[in-house]
Amino acid sequence: MLTCSKTYRDIPFAHRQHRHNGHCSLIHGHNWAITLTFACQKTDANGFVVDFGDLKYLKTWIAQNLDHACLFNESDPESEALLAQFGHLFKAYILPNTSCEGLAQHLHGVFNPMVRAQTEDRVWVTQVEIEEDSKNSATYLPD
Repeated sequence: MLTCSKTYRDIPFAHRQHRHNGHCSLIHGHNWAITLTFACQKTDANGFVVDFGDLKYLKTWIAQNLDHACLFNESDPESEALLAQFGHLFKAYILPNTSCEGLAQHLHGVFNPMVRAQTEDRVWVTQVEIEEDSKNSATYLPD
């Protein structure tokens, strides 16, 4: 198996951890980085796992869904009220868990099918690493 990685840096978005006992229960933002590790058994005709120039569809998805967004856990009891009253003021993205770990796992589920479709199943996403303000990170590795 061969791998290569692509990092998307300085993606500003907010989140909140509604179950947290401290300040993380408040809506707050970070600059995030998403590193995707791609894998294949056989490279393309250029000897690449993926051609980084052909990954614009991933950058577009990030820009449309995460850039300057506010992420909410789908179980957050306040998200519905916030969206109803203030949803016109921000871009919301709802997912199962807005922690670094939850985001890494969620994004694997988003990006892996996209990469497989674009490469006709030659390439897959073998891991997703999320960095929060370049201080904290979590990595998702599927079984």
